[in-house]
Amino acid sequence: MRLTLEQLRVFVAVAERQHVTRAAEALHLTQSATSAAVAALESRSGLRLFDRIGRGIALTAAGREFLPEARAVLARAEAAENVLADLAGLGRGTLPVHASQTIASYWLPRHLVAFRRAHPGIAVPLAIGNTAGVAAAVRAGTAELGFVEGAVEDAQLLARTVATDQLVIVVAPAHPWARHPPATLTGLTEGDWVLREPGSGTRSAFEDSLRDAGLAPRSLRVALELPSNESVRGAVEAGLGATALSASVTAPSIEAGLLHRVPLDLPAPALRRAFQVLRHRDRAPSRAAEALLALLPGE
Repeated sequence: MRLTLEQLRVFVAVAERQHVTRAAEALHLTQSATSAAVAALESRSGLRLFDRIGRGIALTAAGREFLPEARAVLARAEAAENVLADLAGLGRGTLPVHASQTIASYWLPRHLVAFRRAHPGIAVPLAIGNTAGVAAAVRAGTAELGFVEGAVEDAQLLARTVATDQLVIVVAPAHPWARHPPATLTGLTEGDWVLREPGSGTRSAFEDSLRDAGLAPRSLRVALELPSNESVRGAVEAGLGATALSASVTAPSIEAGLLHRVPLDLPAPALRRAFQVLRHRDRAPSRAAEALLALLPGE
């Protein structure tokens, strides 16, 4: 027979009151059930925990040594119950989130702020990577939710669109395309390009838009591949070629006169892309994940 929490509760109640009947009343048990629990505990341990003295009882030496241990176990059990209650009520917990760079820098922060205001006890560690890395993290379970740009084809993942974004092609003001943009799509192959690394949502969306327009991405002259939006933007501002980035990434530089938007005659919505939240198909979302998802817009 295993030691149970109920036996410990009965033992502590009897020990504190030194009376079976009063302990039974406090626990809302019958006197016989209370006596049986004490007897089972003594039988299991092979020790007498109480001396029966006349009509009363008193702890034995073994009982006195066992009492603080029993109290400690009950305290830990109560603490565990409180943790579960806090988790169920979103009073505490952790929600690991991964996001691709554009979303993490320009779209997600305001939604995380709203979530933290609603649930200050939930920690939301955010890791930033490219779309492929974010999808891999959700697939592996190191991230419960992943936010990516563009479509992710993965049978293990569920995706929901939460926003849309637009890619724009930009150059430095001194670039020839700032004054004379390409007259045809094939003109895009006549200049140098600075692009995000393969696997990024930005790169994938741009290449998909080129294919939709009948232009092979490999026909572009890619001078540099860089691992962040900021490094790409900086290289283009410095005059090295053209790039395609999110409108939210380029807007400050365009307003400051550091970049110029190149008009393109691509079939709409060729340069539009979806922001999506990913979760694992076979893992039930936590209460924290459900709460964050409920705060997000949907399309």
